[in-house]
Amino acid sequence: MSPSSFSTALMLTFALAGCSKSEARPTAHGDGLEQTELRHQGAVGAVSFPELAEDLGYLAPLKLDFVGNTISGPQDIQTVVTGDTDYGVAFDGAVIKLIAAKAPIRAVIAAYGVDDVTWSGYYVPEDSPIHTARDLIGKKVSMNTLGAHFEFVLREYLARNGLTTDEAKQVTMVVVPPVSAEQTLRARQVDVATLGGILRDKALERGGLRLLFSDYQLYGAFNAGTYVFKDKFIEQNPKTVARFVDGTSRAIEWARTTPRDQVIARMVAIIQKRGRGEDASTVGYWKTTGIDSTGGVIRERDFQIWIDWLVRAGELKPGELQAPSLFTNEFNPFSSGAIVSKAAP
Repeated sequence: MSPSSFSTALMLTFALAGCSKSEARPTAHGDGLEQTELRHQGAVGAVSFPELAEDLGYLAPLKLDFVGNTISGPQDIQTVVTGDTDYGVAFDGAVIKLIAAKAPIRAVIAAYGVDDVTWSGYYVPEDSPIHTARDLIGKKVSMNTLGAHFEFVLREYLARNGLTTDEAKQVTMVVVPPVSAEQTLRARQVDVATLGGILRDKALERGGLRLLFSDYQLYGAFNAGTYVFKDKFIEQNPKTVARFVDGTSRAIEWARTTPRDQVIARMVAIIQKRGRGEDASTVGYWKTTGIDSTGGVIRERDFQIWIDWLVRAGELKPGELQAPSLFTNEFNPFSSGAIVSKAAP
């Protein structure tokens, strides 16, 4: 999302925040939790770590209240600001931008990341004349949304390869639904398409595409996104947030240490049980958590890399935000090695 369009979205977000939902949330009886339900958005054909944690019994008596599917990370965390959900997840750069715009949110646990198996690439047709960053001038690059992971990575690639700000502006970013990215590329409606996960694997099975670069090639393994809550929600519901983070951290480690076929089988079963009319076959391409820290513990560098980028891009002032102020690990049992709550068998 460009700075101007992002600002417009934020204005709408904060306007909506004035009329956010205020219905009473169920309060806990056992375990002393302040709330027993957390509203959230989901993703079609995918299972998040909190959803996995709930199915494993790691959140009980806390339950998740699905309110609809998100269209992007920025949209998901904006619903947290407006009060339409209790927690959301987005790319860390998008979280930083929202906090810089005075959104009262804080990251509490890593949600996804990049490793040598789980990564996303920027692909061109095999016969494309595009071989370098400079070849992208005047070309179109598709991505799922603006102002998030794929835009940051693309702009970093251009900067590292010597394109000036004016030259980088000549590379057009086009929003295309992920499921349509491959078709759009093969139809030559765009020059480059971002592909990850099952969409990347299926596209490569069909052949005819060439990798230009990937997020893993640029950064190596890193945590890329986090779950966030409002500051006020954390203050008023510390035991609820602690249960959420504790259970989610355990689900991350369960997925990391359990044989891949068993993780996939569990995710398929979750999708089938929730009855949303989804295609569960997509999780068959799941490979790893991608999260580069035990239990999703957030590191300062997870945010500092994007703060530095935004400062270089002129979108943040030097010293405007300090990475430690954007997140907390106080609820994550893996941050100190102390595992205190009961896990389901």
